[in-house]
Amino acid sequence: MKRRDFIQWIVAAGSAGFIHPLSTARSGELPLRAFGRTNEKVTMLGLGGWHIGRMNAQNAQATIEAAMEGGIRFFDSAESYQNGGSERYLGEFLVPKYREKVYLMSKTTATTAKGARRHLEETLRRLNTGYLDLWQMHAITSPQDVDRRIREGVLDVMEQALAEGKTRHIGFTGHTDPAAHRHLLDLTDIFHCVQCPINVADVSYKSFTRTVMPVVIERNMGVIAMKTLANGGFFGGSSHGQHGDRPKVVPDHLSIQEALHFVWSLPVSVIVTGPDNVEQLEEKISLAHTFSGLSEKKRIELIERVTDMAGRGVEFYKA
Repeated sequence: MKRRDFIQWIVAAGSAGFIHPLSTARSGELPLRAFGRTNEKVTMLGLGGWHIGRMNAQNAQATIEAAMEGGIRFFDSAESYQNGGSERYLGEFLVPKYREKVYLMSKTTATTAKGARRHLEETLRRLNTGYLDLWQMHAITSPQDVDRRIREGVLDVMEQALAEGKTRHIGFTGHTDPAAHRHLLDLTDIFHCVQCPINVADVSYKSFTRTVMPVVIERNMGVIAMKTLANGGFFGGSSHGQHGDRPKVVPDHLSIQEALHFVWSLPVSVIVTGPDNVEQLEEKISLAHTFSGLSEKKRIELIERVTDMAGRGVEFYKA
């Protein structure tokens, strides 16, 4: 999809009702958005598990409580984060108090059926829960990686987990190459959602936003947006979650508000944010409350501001 066609598609998606948040269903929650064909509604902002896992216990607990206080009800994790440390924090500080109030997600990096089964059981134990709301096949890297995981039975285990009630929904993630996502979507329609990088620079380089999102929306799947600030890349970073000395998208070309509001103006179900501390999380929560949409003209202007910066210098995690 060419960039101009993509902008026209956004306009059509907005007219079809895919973009704007729905009314808050329960007191104290952030605005809700449809989660594809699941009939679920999820808060427009979710808490990223990798950042929680690298905190000490006191800060992790404080951040989880701040998320609940701020209206977040979508919580992300993965068995690979800190060797299960992120899941253990959620199992200790979130699940005992709030399990019935939250949408709880984790992921497996397994490439074999045996590994996937083991990961699922270990995840449930660490999270201190009998079921997940969403279990995802994590971090697919290429069409060949997709073929290997299918051949080794990972998707079979995921469907079995659905049938057994160990997860309510299944999905997949990846941040390396949109061709991996498209290949998996060509092969199967068993998944309820997709998680991928979506940000204003992504539109101009190896774009998940332009090449994956339209297919996902056409199939009425949920869209989980990650790396909306390029995992530190917008702040000059070149490694996972770090800032750095490279050219900066934020604040030299965009504000954090413009970057996040751009993503919320797309047909995404939820942005998963990875805060370093409570203050950063509260800033994102505030920005969710101020979002009211973007015009077509504003979207194009934001894309053009960073077109020359798009590429691996900013999105260093892409192939």
